[in-house]
Amino acid sequence: MKNVIVIGGGAAGIMAAISSAKCGNNVTIIEKMDLCGKKLLITGKGRCNITNSTDLNGFIENTPTNPKFLYGVLSSFNNKDIIDLLEKQGVKTKIERGGRVFPESDKSKDVLDALLKELKKLNVKILTNTEVKKIIVENEKIKGVKIKNLEKDINTDLIADKIILATGGKSYPVTGSTGDGYKIAKELGHTITTIKPSLIPLTSNDDTCKKTQGLSLKNVSIKLKDKEKVIYQDFGEMLFTHFGVSGPIILSASSYLIRYKNIEQLLKEQEIVLEIDLKPALDEEKLDLRILRDFEEAKNKEFKNSLDGLLPKKLIPVIIERTKINPYKKVNEITKEERKRIVKELKELKIIITGVRPIEEAIITSGGICIKEINPKTMESKIVKGLYFAGEIIDVDCLTGGFNLQVAWSTRIHSRIRLNRFINENWNFLFEINLFCDCRGEVPSSPAEITIFTGRGGTRPLRFYKNFIIQYSNFILQIINKKKRENNGKI
Repeated sequence: MKNVIVIGGGAAGIMAAISSAKCGNNVTIIEKMDLCGKKLLITGKGRCNITNSTDLNGFIENTPTNPKFLYGVLSSFNNKDIIDLLEKQGVKTKIERGGRVFPESDKSKDVLDALLKELKKLNVKILTNTEVKKIIVENEKIKGVKIKNLEKDINTDLIADKIILATGGKSYPVTGSTGDGYKIAKELGHTITTIKPSLIPLTSNDDTCKKTQGLSLKNVSIKLKDKEKVIYQDFGEMLFTHFGVSGPIILSASSYLIRYKNIEQLLKEQEIVLEIDLKPALDEEKLDLRILRDFEEAKNKEFKNSLDGLLPKKLIPVIIERTKINPYKKVNEITKEERKRIVKELKELKIIITGVRPIEEAIITSGGICIKEINPKTMESKIVKGLYFAGEIIDVDCLTGGFNLQVAWSTRIHSRIRLNRFINENWNFLFEINLFCDCRGEVPSSPAEITIFTGRGGTRPLRFYKNFIIQYSNFILQIINKKKRENNGKI
């Protein structure tokens, strides 16, 4: 039994602890806040966007930073696995727009409680209000940690065979994500890539934002542009705020904006423009016909009173001001040229972007431990033996929609978990080829009771033959695939 210490009790740390404990390790979580999972409680506006229902390629497409790094871990532990784990704990899930997966209860606390219940079941020890001051390394190998109890002001050393660093990024510091892990990793020789806010609202000095603050727009299209070059485009929901713009599609746009070449200079020169299409379902010609119909019904009204059926009330004075049409002008006096100006504003409402909000307001952090220094199959450090990484501390970040939480769930999965799933999925066929049997020829009733004939007249539990099974799993897989080809996809 190995002593494993998980530094950080967020989503990634909790899942790392569960995975490690299932492998028979003695696991301790060290969390500097008064409870685990504080950031998890506020995800998805308190509803917890657990994951996304898309396939592997969908996850890769929604990962702007280092997507290929995730192929292995997402294949090992995917969206179905986390949903299955939670549902076994009584948390039923549902799928909403964009494939977003939420608990049916719409309560993130239910998700956290289920995970904490699993930790308790696996006898994982949790030390809260405890800070890791230093990781102890000897001869480039993990030996333990120096910790401090923040309540009692007591310093202690803990021995460890393995340490999983899952401290998160720098966003939402009130939940405990203050960037401590970067400092610890850097002291051990790791490279930290540039830390930036991601999934962050955008700022603007345009009066339109202040005049329409609080207005949520659904089913609109946006283009984030550098002059005529499109940096990012999307369709969905956005929000005007007193400082600029926010909402799901704006947050996703920010992920691309922050890594755009010379972005700071372009923002300073006011070259970055957000272009909003308020009526994406209609091209300019059809929109003009729609406006003509509305005007026909309101031909004796003043222009300012004719747009109620076309726009939210807060936007009407903004559009009128931008078209430079007299608000008191009778609708039946509006010219074709003036109508074109209305159409243009509805299809290309332009907002100059000046920057992003502070990193403390970001949903996630972009940047972190350089992926070149991490084994993508095991998440182990290539610099310090026995040191592993999980979650947001790694230089990988995704768009909104449950993708980032899935990365947290997936980035610390032990090979034993992959092996167990392989055995479970192919249970009947494994016995068909007589891989598992004991010396008396008896067949175990479940994977948990597996024993392996050693050829020396004895049996041993599966844990003693992990390496044996891993070695043979590729061979078994070849047999299974051959069998499937011969039987039209069936074993």
